[in-house]
Amino acid sequence: MEFFVDFKDYYKIIGVEKDATQDEIKRAYKKLARKYHPDVSKESDAEDRFKEVGEAYEALKDPEKRAAYDQLGANWKAGQDFHPPPDWDTGFEFHGGGGGSAANYSDFFESLFGQSFRSAQADRGHAGFNLRGEDHHAKVQIDLEDAYQGATRSITLRAPELDSSGHLITKQRTLNVKIPKGVKQGQRIRLSGQGSPGHGGASAGDLYLEIEFNPHSIYRVDGHDVYLDLPVTPWEAALGAKIKVPTPGGPVELRIAQGTVSGRKLRLKGRGIPAQPPGDLYVVPQITLPAANSDAAKELYRKMAQELAYNPRSKLGV
Repeated sequence: MEFFVDFKDYYKIIGVEKDATQDEIKRAYKKLARKYHPDVSKESDAEDRFKEVGEAYEALKDPEKRAAYDQLGANWKAGQDFHPPPDWDTGFEFHGGGGGSAANYSDFFESLFGQSFRSAQADRGHAGFNLRGEDHHAKVQIDLEDAYQGATRSITLRAPELDSSGHLITKQRTLNVKIPKGVKQGQRIRLSGQGSPGHGGASAGDLYLEIEFNPHSIYRVDGHDVYLDLPVTPWEAALGAKIKVPTPGGPVELRIAQGTVSGRKLRLKGRGIPAQPPGDLYVVPQITLPAANSDAAKELYRKMAQELAYNPRSKLGV
């Protein structure tokens, strides 16, 4: 079941325009924090407003969180139901800045910054105590076929930066990335030296690319296993047949057993993603009916109804 939360307009909460500089956001926050601090304010809702302002500032003070919020917030208004689209952060390059725990804030904040930013921060290590550059993280999408064959792909990443006047901008860079054969969804590829530069001659950080598969028109993926819903005719399912079946590694011939029913999984061992060990390909027959769109077809269905005497609801007692 999908979980929706109310969209929060953090710019409105802080009281700044969407093109405000980071310094303007900071000044506006400090003013409101003093106004609504529970130890000072006499407002009845001071504590709630103080928390709300703090959450808004946590989102907007860090360029990466702010850029992510801007990307998703363009088409929503405060109070509307909100749910981040799948893979909304694909191609966004994070270094894990900002700090703070999403658990301290609203469900809306958690829906944006919970998993992506926690995973990026988890690998930061002790960058503040050494000269090595920080590691970067990004989610990228590839085709399922790339995992079968291996490939080299040109991937464009976007990273937020502040310009000389303190305004938030987005810069792009394009990398040629080698996709290893057998890579699975969620696996990370490490690109050495593609993170933040080091200081004082120290090495640069690394870039970790988290792999996701582009939605496929006929296949779905679970780990190293691949699933295919295969349309079959009633006579193929009833009588049995040999059918040519597509797979990401090329077509194969599959035997459909006599009496096959919809939903039964047929396993093609080792024809999933070619990892060590390789995954399997599961073919799931789905019986489809020809349309009764001619007199001859209608007559054939009537004849079947008379001669087969088949009641699929007999076990239901009706």
